[in-house]
Amino acid sequence: MAIELYLLGATLILALVQILLTAHIRTRQYGLKWNAGARDETMPPLNPLPARLQRAQDNLFETLPLFVGALLGAAYAGRLSLLTNIGAHLYFFGRLVYLPLYAAGIPYVRSLVWMVATSGLVLVIAGLMLG
Repeated sequence: MAIELYLLGATLILALVQILLTAHIRTRQYGLKWNAGARDETMPPLNPLPARLQRAQDNLFETLPLFVGALLGAAYAGRLSLLTNIGAHLYFFGRLVYLPLYAAGIPYVRSLVWMVATSGLVLVIAGLMLG
């Protein structure tokens, strides 16, 4: 199996970890009763850490469908290449590093890492289109 597909699987695991981590930290703030309920009531704003984790998760989910689509499209079309390989590495490892940087509230470096991950996404799309 191509390394890009392993990186796709690893990215999906990262997404699941972000979902579970964000839910756990948010539940620590709002409580188990809130988590088990219908969540109809208006709650106070999230504390900084759960709010950052939620934003990091939202940020991942903005680009994840593009990454999945481009990578699976490239694999289906037989266009996995050096571009998709480098792009998948940059995207996965960029997203992996982005999470703790965002959670810690580290500016600038976080944005630079986001640009690395996004550059990886662009390379994967280029690999699909240019083959």
